[in-house]
Amino acid sequence: MEQKNTWETYNAKQLKEVDSFAREYMDFLDNGKTERECIDQIVNTVESAGYQELEALVKAGKQLKAGDKVYEVWMNKSIVLFQIGEQKLEEGMNILGAHIDSPRLDVKQNPLYEDGGFAYLDTHYYGGVKKYQWVTIPLAIHGVVVKKDGETVEVNVGENEDDPVFFVSDLLIHLAQEQLEKKANKVIEGEALDIIVGNKPLTVDKKKKKDGEEEKTEKDAVKKGILDILQKSYGIEEEDFISAELEVVPAGKAREAGFDRSMILSYGQDDRVCAFSSLKAMLEAGKTKRTACCILVDKEEIGSVGATGMQSKFFENAVAEVMNLMGEYSELNLRRCLAHSCMLSSDVSSAFDPSFASSFDKKNVAYLGGGMVFNKFTGSRGKSGSNDANAEYLGHIRAIFEKEKVNFQTAELGKVDLGGGGTIAYILALYGMNVIDSGVAVLNMHAPWEATSKADVYETKRGYVAFLQNAEM
Repeated sequence: MEQKNTWETYNAKQLKEVDSFAREYMDFLDNGKTERECIDQIVNTVESAGYQELEALVKAGKQLKAGDKVYEVWMNKSIVLFQIGEQKLEEGMNILGAHIDSPRLDVKQNPLYEDGGFAYLDTHYYGGVKKYQWVTIPLAIHGVVVKKDGETVEVNVGENEDDPVFFVSDLLIHLAQEQLEKKANKVIEGEALDIIVGNKPLTVDKKKKKDGEEEKTEKDAVKKGILDILQKSYGIEEEDFISAELEVVPAGKAREAGFDRSMILSYGQDDRVCAFSSLKAMLEAGKTKRTACCILVDKEEIGSVGATGMQSKFFENAVAEVMNLMGEYSELNLRRCLAHSCMLSSDVSSAFDPSFASSFDKKNVAYLGGGMVFNKFTGSRGKSGSNDANAEYLGHIRAIFEKEKVNFQTAELGKVDLGGGGTIAYILALYGMNVIDSGVAVLNMHAPWEATSKADVYETKRGYVAFLQNAEM
């Protein structure tokens, strides 16, 4: 049961592969700070690898056979990939499932206002965040604005060196005595997370009034200045915020961390680290006996709800369409396919932090550099809300990883009574399939900047490839 250090198992060639894979992953993070941006990258990648759009094949009435690769996107925020295997689909698939949404601040529908000479955008935080972590850091705005004529305007401000950035202000330490006496969850409250977007009034040309009479500054002149910029830059008006999806995220690129460059520090690694590893595993798996499938979904951070979350019927509908194109569809065959499938719920786990050691059980926690992580169960306290994988499935997965020499570790999220968390695992388990949580250990989880080990990211991809090629129960 002694924990290995994954770095010590690599030869010189593998160390180069680790760094190369990390660079690819960091580029994915830089260009995918929202679900929509992730989907754009993924579609470009898989189409270059020979994947075809499922909906187009359905409309054309084409059939699928072993070796074919297809994908389906839903509402530009979720995607499912299939590589058809040699076996019939009713015998089950090997599924990787991750999520591509991350904690952030969302701009409200009526957000722009002026107060005290500042223009603000009102926000609503998304997912589990420590609100005090989001103040006084550079922020960027990503997303889309859909105008009433149907035109979609893409917004991405704050990432280029010559872009402006935005921020949430905080009270100066000299006046913070009362603030610092509050509990951490009250130091900064949700309604105080409004971002500052301007301070300069709009200059309006006016006719000169009588000599000696001063011109008065227009009401909300700073707000009007921002609206003027938005109109000139994007062609959007204030009412267009009603049909906008704008996400406020930390500005800046993913960075190597540590003198030894062993870690990656970036926004959004929960759960884009597992999404990227799953995607790359699909592309590297080659021909498989069972159909390989990868689901990358939205809304996990708020309960997997909505049309693009895992609780929707999107995935099930896509499987039915694939079976239909293979001449295998019936309601019974669909149920058999889902029940006979094996899944790795590809999600992150908490990494041991020596600075907060009392929150963890050292014998049952993931360590950075320890390899891919398996969580037999998540949930909270008495395993509430958990998918608790059975021993037979764990034994099967162990055998695969030991055969393929994949470094892995087992973990729980933290000490039993301190809290907990969940993934999409329990939702897929409702079909009766074997599911277990597996992924990468993350330090600073849900913070604006999260840390992972390059070795763990690489090893997780290796584990996902081994699973797609070998899993079958």
